[in-house]
Amino acid sequence: MTILVIAEHNDAQLKSSTLNALKAAFELGSDVDVLVAGQSCEGAVKQAAAVAGVRKVLVAQGEAFNHCLPEALTDAVLAAQQAGGYSHILFTAGTSGKAAMPRTAAKLGVSALTEIAGVISADTFKRYIYAGGVLATVKTTATPVVASVRATSFEAVSAEGGNAAVETLVVTPSSRGFKFVSVEEVASDRPDLLTAKRVVAGGRGLFDEEGFAALDKLAEKMGAALGSTRAVVDMNLVPSETQVGQTGKIVAPELYMAFGISGAIQHVAGMKDSKVIVSVNKDAEAPIFEVSDYYLEADAVDVIKELTEKL
Repeated sequence: MTILVIAEHNDAQLKSSTLNALKAAFELGSDVDVLVAGQSCEGAVKQAAAVAGVRKVLVAQGEAFNHCLPEALTDAVLAAQQAGGYSHILFTAGTSGKAAMPRTAAKLGVSALTEIAGVISADTFKRYIYAGGVLATVKTTATPVVASVRATSFEAVSAEGGNAAVETLVVTPSSRGFKFVSVEEVASDRPDLLTAKRVVAGGRGLFDEEGFAALDKLAEKMGAALGSTRAVVDMNLVPSETQVGQTGKIVAPELYMAFGISGAIQHVAGMKDSKVIVSVNKDAEAPIFEVSDYYLEADAVDVIKELTEKL
């Protein structure tokens, strides 16, 4: 078997989710290649080649691959598949992977397998269903297997120790009726929610803007990322990029602190793989307590203020 992993990166460096996807690939076999597609992605290519065990790094570079547009990335994957005849093509379950993976599967005429959480054999995998409530074992008959990898379910491989060959992949991007216009980014010294070691998250129990301002201050003191539930995002109390859950981001920090979060299954699906879960809720029957390592039955707003004062 030969496995192709599609790197997620920002041109300058690989994103940590790529190392998690490589772990899944190595559980399938030892012949693992990495595809890096970008505009000026030399930094990401160098890092991919340095990963121990990677056999080869394929590089699709040029203006067409800027901003990780899914159609261009799909073209690169199809070119790599034509050249290498891979048995498995693995994407990260991030923004670009979720967009390009189904397009690739459709072009290859196979079904797509989303967010695998475990590898049993070449055609059998584990993945969560029912909003993360059930871990199912599924078997696919697709050839090649096109899948996305749930990063929080696999330990990251070492980023050092390798010296893979680097090859240029010739890709002719297909024509399309649109073009990239702009992107708006907000600079922040806070850790990224997806990779943060500590996350403090708030739900409806914080009530209003004042409650979330206090939570934000606590996160700043802890050097933690700020998370939230969908309910408070819909209430416009926090931006959508803070949402954790089935329709938000999947996180697995070393410490996840949940304040005023009831623990609906849709939210728990996005954070239950956290190493230590601490929750505060004044409702003694809150479902979040069932998945918590430590919990406190108290008013979340009061606890946030006390914690902030003591730090």
